[in-house]
Amino acid sequence: MSRRAVVSVSVVVVLALLAGVALYGATLRAQAREMLGYNPYPLRLHRPKQRPLSAMARLGEQLFHDPSLSASGKQSCASCHDPAHDYGPPNALPAQLGGPELQQQGMRPPPSLKYLERQPNFSIGPDNPQNENVNLQQLAAQAADTQRGTKQAGVAPAKPAMVPQGGMFWDGRADNLQAQAYGPLLNPFEMANPDADAVAAKLDKPQYRKALEQLFGPNIFNDSRLLVAEATSAIARYQFESPKFHPYDSKYDAWLEGKARFTAQEKRGYALFNDPQKGNCAACHVDQPTPDHLPPLFTDFQYEALGVPRNPQLKVNDDPNYFDIGLCGPMRSDMKAQTQYCSMFLTPTLRNTARRQVFFHNGRYHKLEDVVRFYDLRETQPERIYPKGADGKLQRYDDVPPAYRANIDRIDAPFDLKPGDTPPLDEQDIRDIVAFIGTLNDGWMPRQ
Repeated sequence: MSRRAVVSVSVVVVLALLAGVALYGATLRAQAREMLGYNPYPLRLHRPKQRPLSAMARLGEQLFHDPSLSASGKQSCASCHDPAHDYGPPNALPAQLGGPELQQQGMRPPPSLKYLERQPNFSIGPDNPQNENVNLQQLAAQAADTQRGTKQAGVAPAKPAMVPQGGMFWDGRADNLQAQAYGPLLNPFEMANPDADAVAAKLDKPQYRKALEQLFGPNIFNDSRLLVAEATSAIARYQFESPKFHPYDSKYDAWLEGKARFTAQEKRGYALFNDPQKGNCAACHVDQPTPDHLPPLFTDFQYEALGVPRNPQLKVNDDPNYFDIGLCGPMRSDMKAQTQYCSMFLTPTLRNTARRQVFFHNGRYHKLEDVVRFYDLRETQPERIYPKGADGKLQRYDDVPPAYRANIDRIDAPFDLKPGDTPPLDEQDIRDIVAFIGTLNDGWMPRQ
């Protein structure tokens, strides 16, 4: 071998050794970061750009906070979607009070309006691959030897699997923020206006007339339906433009970027959240950024029939024959024939849920620990979840009509267990998962 060849081989060997040393050093640094509670492989998240609100969004902000737009004159959008409570309900009521006298209880607790800017339209079709978990090295490392959460239930018996997904409200009946803003204006249990003409009359006032005419032309007040449509589009624009509705500034976001460290409890909770043999939460509440580094929304946008126990605090449930069957009614009627989806409800984002005071579509639970405990015990110890009837028999799935109980998820962990099996989570596990979910609250600030 020539001297030049020997030198070349030596250079390659040295470079390989240096690369190996660098890789080993990077691995050690990552392990050290992980031991300290940091994301060992931080990334940069892409957030919405912040700009001053447009004239249309500023009008929408006024409308959003105006109680005079309701029949009672006392209820605005912000009454049920309180900015001080993450644009969700401001109290622990199972449903908010509305109606002309502000004395009628609603039928469901309002979801938060935060993080809806990426919500897809309602559809039934093949599972959206953009909602699947992305096998990112840095997040897999944090879960150590556990697998990613998996989900199989909630699909119709068809090939390919047809999945209900997207939309707003618990039943997906609104496709966009404008339709979502319009619904409560005429809902008799909410702002309770009798029709669009009544809403239009409330919009015909000095503080709105000039802005509406400038934005939509001088003839906008000649057509009530068009006027209300433009007003609700302004509310939607406010929600879309204002960073208050999608700040992505939780501790988890900061952790993803390597700027925050988990406590030992939060780290344990995160592993349990992802472990398919434990919480399996990430199967539906997707916890990973998109491939283009958009922050995770902690939902797969899909629907589940969970069999949450009936809530006797809801007035509508005074009628034993009344059932809220989600996609099949009573608030939407176009899906009634698709009985394989009856009693399914939208999977909401988990962002800011640790600060909520009411959970699930029927407001049955008021503590996040009880929500996690429901998942843990529904199948293994159903006697701790469901009541007994007058005959002494356990009333499992008592808020789902018998005809639709086949739709309840009994496939995905932890619902694949049976009575008498050991619950996958103990009380410490439940506290740990709740601690992790607390890292999803907006407004995290590093300690000074």
